[in-house]
Amino acid sequence: MLALRSFFYLLLKLPLKLLVRCKIITDSQSITEQPSQPIFYIVRHQSASDLLALQNACKKQNLPDPLGQVTINGKSLNRTLCLAKPTPLFSWRKTRKTTATAQGLALLNLHVEDESLDAKLIPANLIWGRTPTKERKNLNIGTLIADQESPNWLRKLFIVLFLGRDTLVRFSEAFSFRNITDNHGSDETAAHKFLRVARFHFHRQTIAAKGPRLMHRKQMFTALFANPSVKRMISDEAKSKKVSEAEIKKQALVIMNEIAGDYSVSWVRFGEIILHWLWKRLYSAINVSNAKVLRKLAQDGHEIIYVPCHRSHMDYLLLSYVILQEGLVMPRIAAGINLNFWPAGTVFRKGGAFFIRRSFGGNRLYSTIFREYLGLLFERGYAVKYYTEGGRSRTGRVLAPKTGMLAMTIQSLLRGIDRPLTLVPVYMGYEHVMEVGTYHKELSGSEKKSESIFGVLKAIKSLRNYGNGYVNFGEPMNINEFLNKQVPDWKDSIDPIDPQKPTWLTPTVNVLAGQVMENINKSAALNGVALIALILQASKNKALSKRELETQLDFFLNLQRQAPFSEQLTIPEETGAELLTHVISLNKVTITEDSFGSLVSLSETANLEMRYYRNNILHTYVVPAMVCRLLDKHSKINQDELVTKVHKLTALLKEDLYLYQDTKQVEQQTLKILNVLENMNIAKQSKAGFWSLTDDGELLSQVHAMAECIDESLQRLAIITSLTSRLAPISKRDLETKVVAIAKRLSVLNNINAPEFIDKRAQSTLIATIREQGYIEMNDDGLLVTSDSMAEIKATVINLVDIEVLQSIAR
Repeated sequence: MLALRSFFYLLLKLPLKLLVRCKIITDSQSITEQPSQPIFYIVRHQSASDLLALQNACKKQNLPDPLGQVTINGKSLNRTLCLAKPTPLFSWRKTRKTTATAQGLALLNLHVEDESLDAKLIPANLIWGRTPTKERKNLNIGTLIADQESPNWLRKLFIVLFLGRDTLVRFSEAFSFRNITDNHGSDETAAHKFLRVARFHFHRQTIAAKGPRLMHRKQMFTALFANPSVKRMISDEAKSKKVSEAEIKKQALVIMNEIAGDYSVSWVRFGEIILHWLWKRLYSAINVSNAKVLRKLAQDGHEIIYVPCHRSHMDYLLLSYVILQEGLVMPRIAAGINLNFWPAGTVFRKGGAFFIRRSFGGNRLYSTIFREYLGLLFERGYAVKYYTEGGRSRTGRVLAPKTGMLAMTIQSLLRGIDRPLTLVPVYMGYEHVMEVGTYHKELSGSEKKSESIFGVLKAIKSLRNYGNGYVNFGEPMNINEFLNKQVPDWKDSIDPIDPQKPTWLTPTVNVLAGQVMENINKSAALNGVALIALILQASKNKALSKRELETQLDFFLNLQRQAPFSEQLTIPEETGAELLTHVISLNKVTITEDSFGSLVSLSETANLEMRYYRNNILHTYVVPAMVCRLLDKHSKINQDELVTKVHKLTALLKEDLYLYQDTKQVEQQTLKILNVLENMNIAKQSKAGFWSLTDDGELLSQVHAMAECIDESLQRLAIITSLTSRLAPISKRDLETKVVAIAKRLSVLNNINAPEFIDKRAQSTLIATIREQGYIEMNDDGLLVTSDSMAEIKATVINLVDIEVLQSIAR
C-alpha cells in the first residue's frame, strides 16, 4: 500500500510542479529537528496535492519531509497528521475518518513513557486561492473552486488547475506535545481537544486570508435601504423637501453607487501580479516590519482597521500589496473621490476601494448613507483601511488628523458589534516619493491639478530606481479597551437598532486621533535618504566632505541603535559609508571633487526635495538633538536640570511633531543618550553630577550637527515666547499673525526654505500647546497673557537660540 502511494505521489509531482506556486508565510521560529525533539505537522486535508505542495514548501524552509516517517522508541509514525479525508464524490458514500486521533493519542502516550521526549507539532495551513464564499451560491466556476471543508477529488482538480499558482502555505508556531501531556493529559479526550483546537485555528486562518462571505453591491444596497437610520433619513428628507420618498430613494441610490466598492477576487489577483512586476522595477526592496502582529489579530477574531500615514498615491497600492503578501485579505479602502477618474475609479472599486467626498457639505443623506455603509463593512467582518490625515502630506510630516472616519468607526461599535475593533497604525516611508516635485509647486502657490490617468502614467513612465520602500506596522490600538479607559460607561450608549451620537464622542475621538498619529510616528523607518537629508539640512551651505558625512551618519545611526526613539523604530543595518553609496546611486546628492577629496552637497532643487525626507524622521531625533543642544550651549549642566529642560521643551513640541513620549519615557531616553555620549567619549559627568562636552573638535562637530536638527523648532518657540511676553495682552489671532510675519522674515534672513516654518496652522498648534502647558493664560477679556512660569521657559529657549536670530526677533 505504501509503495503504491509513493508511486502515485511520484506521478503527481511533475504536473503539480508546473501548476502550483506556493507563497510561504511562517510565524514559527527556526526549528532544528533533534532526536529528543522530532517534528510533526498537522494539516487540514488528507490530500495528495496538499501534501506534495507542503513537501515542496518544507524543503524551501529546510524542514523535514512531511511524507516521511518518524521512529520514536522503536515505534514508527507518520510525520503528518491529517484532520479530514476528502469528501466522497457521490453523496451516498460516507466520509471516512483519518487516523489523526490515533496518531495524536500514540504521541501523547509516548511522552508519558519517555519524559525526555518533547516532539513539536507545526500547524501547516494550505490555502488554495483567495476566493471567499458568497452570499448566494450560483453554479459557476467561482463556486466550484471556492474553498470547502475537504473537497472531493474532482473539485480539488479544478482548484489546482485554476488556483494552483495562487497557493498560500502558512506555518504557525509549533505546539509542544510535552506541554499538552503535562497540562492536559494523555488520554483520548486530550487528543480530541488538541485536534479540535487545530481545526478552529485553521478556520480562523482561512477567514483571515480569504475574508468573510462576499456581499454583492446590490445586496449591500438592499441592506442599506433596510437600515433604520437610512429609512428615517429618507423619510425626513422627503418631508423637509416636500417630495416623494421614491424621489429621495433615487438620490440615495445614486449616492450608494458613488460610494460602494465592487470587490473582485480575479481583479485583485491580476493587480497583485502587475504590482509584483512594477515594484521589482521601481524599488530596490520593500521592507516590511511587524507584520506578524496582523496575522495574530486576524486569527484572534479582531476587526482590523488599517490607519496609515499618507505620503503618496503609491500608498494605496503598496500597502494593499504588502497585506496580500503577508497572507491576509485585501482590506476595503476609503479613497478620495478625486481618484474616481476613468479608468482608475473602476479598477480601484474592483480592488476593494470605496469612495468618500472631501467634504460632506451638510448633506445629511450622504453622511448617513456613508456612515451606515462603513458600519455594514464592520458588521460583515471586512478589514478596512482609511487615511486619518484626509490627504497626502506635502511637507513630509504627518498632518493633523481628520476625525470623521474615526468617529464613524466608534459609532459603528455602538451598534453592538460582538468582536473587538482594532486600529493598526502604519508608517509608510520612501526613499523617493514620485509626487515630491509637485508638492513643492503646490506649497509655493501653484494650483493643485486634478488626478488623471495621464498624470499617473507620466509619474511612472521612466521606471527609475526609487530606492527602498518601507511599511512598518505599529502597535495595535484596541478601540474597545481604549473606550473602557476613556469612557468607562460607553456601553450604555450601545443601541443595535439606531444608536445616537453620545456627548462624549467628539472629545474621545480627538484623543484617539492624536494617539493614532503618535503611534504612526512611533513606527518610523530610518533610511539613508532621510538621514542624509537631516544631516545636510543641518549643515552650513548644505554641504559636507564625504568623510565627514559618513562619520555623521555613523553617529546618528549608533545613537538610535543604543538609545532608540521607540521599540518599533526600524534602523538600517548598513554603515554610514554604505548608506551614502546607495543614496549617491539614487542621484539625490551632488558629488564634487577637489584636491582635498569629495564634497557632498545639495543642489537648489534637491534641497527642496530632501527637506521632505528630512521631515519624515525629524521627530525621532528631537530628544537627542535637545540633549546635544543643551550640552552645546552650557559649559556644564546638572543632570537633573538637563532632564527637566529636555522634558519641558519636548512637551512643547509634542503636538506639533506628534511625539508619543511621556515624562518618564523622555527621562529614560535622555539618560540613555547621556550614557551613549559618555561611552563615545563625547560627554562626561563630574562627581558633582554636572555634564560637559569633550574638547575634541571632531567629536564636537557631531554634537553640533545633531543639535542643529532642532534649531528651527527652537526658533519658532523663541518667536512665540518673545512676542507673547512683549505684546501681552494680545488676541490669539493677532499673535498668530505676528508670529507668522516674523517667521517669514526669519526664513528669508536665514535661508530657511521650509513651508512648515511659516505655516499658520503649525504656529497655531505651538501656541495652543504653550497655553496647555500653562505658560499662557486667557484673561477676562479673552486676551492672551503670560503666566508666572513663562519667564523661565522663555529664558531656556532664548539661551538655546543663536544671538543673530534673537536680534532679528527683537528688531
